Amino acid sequence: MLNSTQMANEATAEGRLAGLGLTLPKAPAPGGNYVSAKRVGEILYLSGAISTGPEGVIMGTLGDDRTVEEGYAAARACVLSQLSVLKAELGTLDRVAEVLAVNGYVNAVPGFADSPAVINGASDLLVAVFGDAGRHVRAAVGVSALPRHALVELQMSVRVEP
Repeated sequence: MLNSTQMANEATAEGRLAGLGLTLPKAPAPGGNYVSAKRVGEILYLSGAISTGPEGVIMGTLGDDRTVEEGYAAARACVLSQLSVLKAELGTLDRVAEVLAVNGYVNAVPGFADSPAVINGASDLLVAVFGDAGRHVRAAVGVSALPRHALVELQMSVRVEP
């Protein structure tokens, strides 16, 4: 049985993230002449974030040296980086009203057809953290290369509370 503090924590995005046993990494710094996020009205556009983990960039090529399961985990890692950017921009994840769009790019061999299964790692985590507000429109695209030979890159747009 949950106590009132636990129930209140599970009602927030940050509480659900903690309940999943996940912590946010440091927000990635831009790697060039661009910003990590740009707000226009209620919409916050996030630059692409590549797959990174505690050991650095999660690299590889789906269909060659990486499996769909490894790609799924890399897509989840991208979401954690994007959530870090959101928290840095907004002060709290609880100001995210809804996730609007996710564009997922998968470093893959020609003809790799399972990019959607890889990007499900991002979509599933967003729904786990934000509930129905985490449901979004999406593209899942296989590409021949990503920056720093990353396995996955993810770009997002969200609507924020004032």
